[in-house]
Amino acid sequence: MSLMQLVAEYGYLAVFLGALLEGETVLVLAGYAAHQGYLSLPLVVVTALCAGALGDQGFFLVGRRYGTALLQRYPKLEAGAQRVDRMLVRFQTPVILGIRFMYGLRVAGPIALGMSAVPTWRFVLFNLIGAAIWAPLVVGTGYLFGQTLEWVFADIRRYEEAAVLTIVGVAVAFALFRRLRRHVR
Repeated sequence: MSLMQLVAEYGYLAVFLGALLEGETVLVLAGYAAHQGYLSLPLVVVTALCAGALGDQGFFLVGRRYGTALLQRYPKLEAGAQRVDRMLVRFQTPVILGIRFMYGLRVAGPIALGMSAVPTWRFVLFNLIGAAIWAPLVVGTGYLFGQTLEWVFADIRRYEEAAVLTIVGVAVAFALFRRLRRHVR
């Protein structure tokens, strides 16, 4: 089974699992695969949106129920939780919307939000809005990357002959220059 067959067969599962956790890399690659025709762009976006919202909601509920115990067991999460708490004081809605865009806070952020006084209904609402912004943005980045590569390589093919002739011309000129220089010495 080739790599492309694997992508076509298990790509949506990979998108779901990747977006459930920290899925930027998986989503960019899925966007590229959609550009290449191996996956459907709308289906990749919807899968990423659902999994991203579900994952963050799950971490939020884990924070609600087990937040303190998790911080005691995994002290590395505490630094992220403290950062989120400091930001929540002034910017509650933007933090909920943007937590998935903040490096290093993709898991710790929703857990910290679950431990905070943010009402569950508010988190659900802004989590869905944030996922609806995040999924097409990240998947679209991969899709546009594929489009850019296509344009670059199309231009390269168009100018390939001229580029080869230029390289050969420069190499010949350099060789002649060296030979002339040796002759003068």
